[in-house]
Amino acid sequence: MSARTPANARTRLRARTEGPTRVDPQFWHERWEQGQIGFHQPDYHPALLAAWPTFALAPGSRVFVPLCGRSLDMAWLAARSHTVVGIELSPIAVEGFFEHEKLVPTREPCGALERWRAGRYELLCGDFFDLDREALGEVAGWYDRAALVALPPDLRRRYVERLAELLPAGARGLLVTVDYDQARMDGPPFSVPPVEVEGLYATAFDVEPLGRHDCLPENPRFRERGLASLFESTFRLTRR
Repeated sequence: MSARTPANARTRLRARTEGPTRVDPQFWHERWEQGQIGFHQPDYHPALLAAWPTFALAPGSRVFVPLCGRSLDMAWLAARSHTVVGIELSPIAVEGFFEHEKLVPTREPCGALERWRAGRYELLCGDFFDLDREALGEVAGWYDRAALVALPPDLRRRYVERLAELLPAGARGLLVTVDYDQARMDGPPFSVPPVEVEGLYATAFDVEPLGRHDCLPENPRFRERGLASLFESTFRLTRR
């Protein structure tokens, strides 16, 4: 590579060729810019529909959705009378969500982030690690289907530690992970087996496994990428 290659071009090249560094901010911005959003689900997640009602959160409770993208699961949560507070790196994703919901948000600076607000939604646009408790507000629950599995191993513990700082005692969360033979397919989504979930969260959270099943038949695109099995696990997590 020429010494005169622009820094942003070098970043993009590294992002395409160096494994885990592919999940740096530029990687995600490019995925949204190019419409490469196979991780976006066109319907509500079955695990959310099955498990969330058992959490019995009060109507009006604030629910946090980290790395929310433009997930339709946020609309499902809002329809249950929750105020949904998400954080997402890509303004394309944030704008797309409000357009889908036919809402025109107000926008205002929020420290290093920007807050987009309309209806029952407050979406913070920016880096998750720039989020603090003041910006998040007091939340009663959270939902993580796409955050932990989007992060390479070196960022997962940092993510969980920041999550513990943000959440009050007693906050209840639903975590969905996948695990598979990482030698057959690189992430994201990355393989995060139940034993790793326990190791990451047990210091600050009570961890209750809710179920595990092979979801490869429901996701044939991963078979095309070389997987023979793909297990999905769900957990109820309570901040101590």
